[in-house]
Amino acid sequence: MARNTTVAADTGAPPVTRDLARFVTQHPSRGWGDAVEHEAHRTFVNWLGCAVGAAHHESVSAALAAVQVLQPAPQATVLGRHERVDIASAALVNGIASHTFDFDDTHLKTIIHPGGPVASALLALAELKGEAVNGRGLVDALVLGIDVACRVGNAVYPEHYDRGWHITGSTGMLGAAAGCARLLGLSEQQATMALGIAASQPVGLREQFGSMTKPLHPGAAARAGLMAALMAQHGFTASPRALEAPRGLMQVFSTKCDWREIGGEIGSRFEISFNTYKPFACGIVIHPSIEACVQLRAQGISAADIERIELKVHSLVLELTGNKEPADGLQAKFSVYHGCAAGLVFGRAGEHEFDDAVVNRADIVELRSKVVATVNAGIAEDECRLAAVLRDGRRIDVHIQHAVGSLERPMSDAALEAKFHSLADPVLGTQRSTALLQAAWQVGQAPQLPPLAALARP
Repeated sequence: MARNTTVAADTGAPPVTRDLARFVTQHPSRGWGDAVEHEAHRTFVNWLGCAVGAAHHESVSAALAAVQVLQPAPQATVLGRHERVDIASAALVNGIASHTFDFDDTHLKTIIHPGGPVASALLALAELKGEAVNGRGLVDALVLGIDVACRVGNAVYPEHYDRGWHITGSTGMLGAAAGCARLLGLSEQQATMALGIAASQPVGLREQFGSMTKPLHPGAAARAGLMAALMAQHGFTASPRALEAPRGLMQVFSTKCDWREIGGEIGSRFEISFNTYKPFACGIVIHPSIEACVQLRAQGISAADIERIELKVHSLVLELTGNKEPADGLQAKFSVYHGCAAGLVFGRAGEHEFDDAVVNRADIVELRSKVVATVNAGIAEDECRLAAVLRDGRRIDVHIQHAVGSLERPMSDAALEAKFHSLADPVLGTQRSTALLQAAWQVGQAPQLPPLAALARP
């Protein structure tokens, strides 16, 4: 049988691989305003708390046990644990930990969780480099790496996501490669090669949502991006058009490639400015429904009062989180029905509310069965309308236009600090957790990074 040898047409795409490499290597240090700088620190604080908090989750322990089979050199910290491993393994394991609770940052335009892949790679590399790298360099690399990942995400979302890719993993390796290229001081040509090498390592399928493999995606992206930068530093080559070519990453990824999203306002608009942080430890699309139930509880309504909860949501909510009968905590993070039950019963939805035992509690299971969710074409992704039909015949309506944690209603620094303590204190103890938090807020001024990493060990 003759093989189809049709050559993909060249669409005349701009040289975005090289353009991004030039941007990453040549943009001035702290070349942005105070608001961007502060958001970078908020992103770092949130990422660090999430990674430390999940340090002893079974998925993290399993991943750590696997990399230890390779007898890695003790180069970098596994956050929240005593073990030290090689930098690639630290990027992998810390990236997994940062996403395990589904409590990490979210770039809402693309649903990318950019901190996990980029920060996990950068801190591991910075720890190895020691005195050669300071906190200013890490923050610069974090801002620029996240910009690369999210700009590529902007260009291909939502078609790429709709195909079934988990966009955090499938763009995260580019952000990690870009950030590490900056931290290593690579040339424009080397950074172009780093992005090209990373472009052949996309990771992440949405089929894995609700399993341990979902948090593997940012971890594997962190490791891939770090290795891509190191390989480029040592002369490994790739196509200089690995992103934009007809058979390059982006055109293979997606039927939509909006090149304007790559270069538009580059160097003046930074995607980290649009990062958000979760008050609830689950998929972001459930948050409006949880908040509606929290507000219902604040009005004095209890689970015993409920005859039925009628929920009107965006189509993406049921597509991503339509699991009516989750069997464990990982599955419950993708169940709008469990999110509603947790919000009403507990008035919150932190990691404890997604514990396996809570998910299978008889009263929680019964309440989940009373939630009826339907798609409404007029509802936005971060909106919901809830009607609680009570056993006494009353009907109470709650409308959430923008959930807490959104760009319109961002979490305050104080709320982020409370979240950090709730995650890190049980692992490190309050005193050490407080010292780590202070160091994270001041990371941009740190003369070197190993002392901060040391604080993240028990």
